[in-house]
Formats: sequence, C-alpha cells, structure tokens
Amino acid sequence: MDSSLVLGPMLRYVDETTASVWVETRDTARVRVSTAGREWEAGTFSVHGHHYALVEVEGLEPGSSSPYTVAIDGQQVWPEEGSPFPTPIIRTLDPERPFRLAYGSCRTSEVNDLAAHKTHGVDSLLAFALNLVARDEAVRPDLIAFLGDQVYADIPSDEMLQLIQDDRGIDTKLDAELRNYEEYTQIYRFAWSGPAIRWLLSTLPSAMIFDDHDIRDDWNSSLLWKRKVATIPWWRDRIVSGLASYWVYQHLGNLSPSERAADEIWQAIKSHQGPGELELSSIVEAVVEEADRNPERYRWSFCRDFGDTRLIVLDSRAARVLQPGQRSMLDRKELQWLDERIQGDRRHLLVATSLPFLLPRGLHHIEDWNAVLADGRWGERLAAVGEWVRQAIDLEHWAAFPESFRAVATMATEVATGQRGAAPETVTFLSGDVHFSYIEEVDQPMQSRVLQAVCSPIRNPLRPALRWVAALMSTRVAGPLGGVLARFVPQPPFHWSTLKKPWFDNNLASLEVTEEGLKLRWDTGVVSGGNHAAPQLKEVTSITIAPRAAEATNAHSR
Repeated sequence: MDSSLVLGPMLRYVDETTASVWVETRDTARVRVSTAGREWEAGTFSVHGHHYALVEVEGLEPGSSSPYTVAIDGQQVWPEEGSPFPTPIIRTLDPERPFRLAYGSCRTSEVNDLAAHKTHGVDSLLAFALNLVARDEAVRPDLIAFLGDQVYADIPSDEMLQLIQDDRGIDTKLDAELRNYEEYTQIYRFAWSGPAIRWLLSTLPSAMIFDDHDIRDDWNSSLLWKRKVATIPWWRDRIVSGLASYWVYQHLGNLSPSERAADEIWQAIKSHQGPGELELSSIVEAVVEEADRNPERYRWSFCRDFGDTRLIVLDSRAARVLQPGQRSMLDRKELQWLDERIQGDRRHLLVATSLPFLLPRGLHHIEDWNAVLADGRWGERLAAVGEWVRQAIDLEHWAAFPESFRAVATMATEVATGQRGAAPETVTFLSGDVHFSYIEEVDQPMQSRVLQAVCSPIRNPLRPALRWVAALMSTRVAGPLGGVLARFVPQPPFHWSTLKKPWFDNNLASLEVTEEGLKLRWDTGVVSGGNHAAPQLKEVTSITIAPRAAEATNAHSR
C-alpha cells in the first residue's frame, strides 16, 4: 500500500445520487475519487498533525454500481495493486430495491490468532467481510450500522497498551486508558486497518454512533459520575479528544450533503481559503467541549430514508440531561427532533440506539425502580444507596431515565396505532451494548408490531460467569423481583415479553425487508481447519417478523 494513505478509504454516506469517501493521509494533499468516468477532488484538513479529507461525489445514477479509485496527489492508492479482494464499488440506492442492513456493537481490536480467540472470541465482522467477498453484489447490504463501542478507550487492546507503555509508561490502572487525540488516532487505526476490514469499509456504506466505551465506561450515567470523573487530572483532554476524534473518524461520514452544509465545523473547512490546509483542532475542540457541557449545543443523532424504510439513529449518551429531578436520556431539543421524525407512512420504522430501549421486562423494572430510588423519593440515604448500585452494576439504560422512556414509548405507540400516519408493519428498535443478544416484542394488539432486536457483541464476549448472571437476571430472578418493584413506579404505556431469549455469541445481525416481512438474522464467526486468520460465517439464529395482517391470515388458515 502507498504510504501516503494512512487509513481508509471509507465509503460513508451514500444515497441515490451522492456518496462520501473519507480518508486519512500521511501529509497535506489533494485527494481524488474517480468513478463512472468522472472525478471529484478535495483538499485535506488537519487535527493535531493528522490529515483527513472527505470527498463529496455527486451526480451518480440511482441504483448504479460503479468501481472507483482513490488517488493522492495524482498517485492511485486504492485499490491496491495485486489486492486479493474484489474491486471496491459505489453502489447507489434504488428506492425500489428492498432495504438490507447489517448492524451490531461492541468490537475489540485484538489480533486474529488462537490466543486472542480464547479471550475475545472470533471477530464476527472479519467473518462477515470474508463472506461478503464471495457473495453476489445484488444481495449485499445497503448499509452497515455500528451501534457503539467501535473503539475501547478505557480498555485498549494489547497492541495499544504496548504503544502507551512505550510512549509514556503504565504505572497505574488509569495510566492504561487513552488520554489524548494522538492515542485516539492509533486506536482507530488498529480497529480499521486489517486488510479484509479495510476492504469492507471501502465498499460498504457505513453509519456509526458512539456508546460509553468510545469515551469511558458508564459515560454520563449520572451527575455524580460526571463530577467524579472530572477530578481525574487528564479527563478534560480525554473527553475533548474523544469527541473531537469521534467527529473526524465517525460522525462526519454520517452526514448527508445538506446536513454537512449546515454543520458549523464543516462550514469552517469549506470556507477555508488557504494557503495550505485548515488546522481544525481549535475549532472542533471548542464545539465538542461546549457540547459536553450543554447537550443542546450539538446534535449527534441523524435520520435516513431508504425507500419505504426510515432509519433513525439516536444519541443515547451525549444528549443526556443528568440533573436530579430532570434526568432524561434526551435533552429537550433532541426529544423534539425525534418527535418530528418518528412517523408512520412507511413500511418499516427502525430506531437505532446503542442502549436497548426495551430490556427484558424484569430488568427494566429493576432499573426503573432504582432510578426513582436514586432520585431521592425515599430519602437521601437510600438515594445514595441507589446511586452506588446504579454505578456498580450499570443500571443506566433507557429504563433508568423513566420519563424519557415513557415519552418515546408513547411516540412508538402512536406510530403503531396509526396516529402519526399510516401504521408501519414494524416499529423496530435496534441496539447493542449489553454483550448479549435477544428479541423482545410489545404484546398489545396494535397495527404495527413493536420490537427490540439487540446484537451485541461483534467481538467482546462476556466471561462465562457473567453470562450466567446475565441469563439469570434476564429471566428467573429479574422477572419476579422486577414484578414486585414495578408496583412502586408508574407503569410503562405497554407490556412486552421475550420473543427470543438471550444468547451470548459474538455476532453481527442483518435485517432484510422481504415480501413475507422483516427478516432478521444473526451470524457468528467460526474457525475451520485451524485457520484463525480467515474465520467463516455461521448462522446463530433467524426470524421473520410477519405483519399483523399476515399473522391473522396464517392463524385463520391453521
């Protein structure tokens, strides 16, 4: 590979006629993307000595598939000469083509060998990439959505730990966490540099949202957590560097051309007149630091339409309001933004949020009750106990923000009952975070089926002892205990139950809109013949969610 290309190219936002191609380069440069007989160029901008470009490709044909190349300062750098992978393509959307999506969360960046597979399991994303090499282009996903924990800033890989040790040494547990922008650039490089992963990200459009480990475990779980972490001497550098690098490596590529044009950081890049490239560090850091103090300052959520399917990707970390008595998963502006977009008049409505919206019901009631306890309903002493429990066992999902949970549940109910336009076949929440996968479904008879489909982890399995605890708390213990505690808190606007019980494989989920309904499938990576570097893809489970009308017809025919 030409050394002028550090990372990428990554094919990010793609619609019917446009595409965004992101790269990191070694030096200040002009980056050119060529496809379908045309060329587009962009100059680089820099952050702390690292150079990036996002090339906006326009005027493509809807539903077209075109090979593309990337050149830096006139020298082609992608695809690599002699690459064993298929030529990367830009495949634009066709509104008439059934939508296909891959998604998952929680992926560590360890090597792919026997030792790492014993501790971290097989990388499902790698297995998915290698499987895609042999698949017909017509059945590839339109998008892959990474729903949090693309990198682990607080639990770096062995390779990253060695870099930290060589650079500044590791004497305490806190020393082993990322501290600055430079270290974030390295951890992204480890995550996305493997040859098959790099090829996958160059040919499959991607969307991303952060979760806690992109910054730190339990990020924004409570005001007390935020005040406590602020006492760490290097915390300001960590949160600013984490969010600034997130904007560069993940968020920028999420934006549509119109959203980019309205983004104040991108406006600074586009308005730069030279000479040379824009040094963006102070601009992006000022915005994200203010956004950390005031969640209404900047929106990380985004919304995409794919024909008759809408995908809403929600920020369930940075948008939180943590003030006791006012706690909310989404700030006022974010909730209003969601309210305007969670609408019917489409076949499927998908709401992607890194944290599961619907936990197994017993666990939901435990978190709901704990939130009320920690908020001081039964006195300050019990509130302190509730806060300790919340942080000790990660009780900080949607259920731990009861008012915003009920607000969003009401929105979903209104969509599913046809109060916000024609009811979709499904309202489906897609999530990760919890390191086990499951499916829940709302029981109430509504025109739409309302579901929660979790895929976690891609690669970071729970230890066997914790799997036992998670399974127990998701069924036998949490159910009865949650039922008792539910008597002390307001009831949710609907009831739900488990459609598929939790499983613990490393896996990546796929979703396909079919004539029969919404087809969901989870696949894992398996090693065959001792070849740890080239795992194969194996189905874990699958289910087709038929629309209500089809369910009734099938029941009648039986």
